Amino acid sequence: MRDIRPAAVAGQFYPGSPAALSGELGTFLGAAAGADAGATAPKALVVPHAGYVYAGGVAAKAYARLAAGRDTIRRVVLLGPTHRVAVRGLALPAAGAFATPLGVVEIDAEAVALLRDLPQVTENAAAHAQEHSLEVQLPFLQRMLAQFTLVPLAVGMASADDVAAVLDRLWGGPETLIVVSTDLSHYHGYADAQRIDRSTAQRILALTPTLDHDEACGATPLNGFLVCARRRGLVPELLDLRNSGDTAGDRSRVVGYAAFAFEESCVDGAPTASPRNPP
Repeated sequence: MRDIRPAAVAGQFYPGSPAALSGELGTFLGAAAGADAGATAPKALVVPHAGYVYAGGVAAKAYARLAAGRDTIRRVVLLGPTHRVAVRGLALPAAGAFATPLGVVEIDAEAVALLRDLPQVTENAAAHAQEHSLEVQLPFLQRMLAQFTLVPLAVGMASADDVAAVLDRLWGGPETLIVVSTDLSHYHGYADAQRIDRSTAQRILALTPTLDHDEACGATPLNGFLVCARRRGLVPELLDLRNSGDTAGDRSRVVGYAAFAFEESCVDGAPTASPRNPP
């Protein structure tokens, strides 16, 4: 096995000890009771990546849906924006596994091999070394899934079609879950943020891949996913929509958070049901 990428933001974005982290995850997922009512696991989730004190409760609404796929989902394709290192295209890590306080998650070497001929996919250890947008999702996945491998992609300057081409390669069946990590608007007043984020949520529910980075910091991977979601007839559901003014911050400059689940349910490539829970 190649090098392990150690946890970089444990103790900052989420608890650094296994016991404290497990307890906090249990609290968030317990509060999300009822969000796991679906009979089948979703194909994809959109979740926030702020510190757990701010966004953990929102993310839990999505991760609770994975209860039905605990023993089915074996591979997670995880996409998030880069915050510290500029990247062209989509960057894979050099490491062979990622670590959190809850243990080690192996990189899916077979899935990585499927991407090697795509020009927009590179290997960039620096892009992953301190990136939190991917890492903060791992403890939730470790808690909810029995066993899985990971395809972590740090997304920089890329088109929606670039991202969609990668997802098409890795789409798979019920064994594969796609997770897109993104927060919504940043540093507006509370009322303005609510207005902006409601509009963004409506466009996500409409599978409209035209978001910009003022509306979602992970707009690039999210737009690429929405291209695939529309083409493949996924049905979106809004599970939670809040901001830091609702969770653990003041209301003068807030960050928006949302949780969505996407189910595979289509006839001739068109959704068979309307989006659920519009904002």
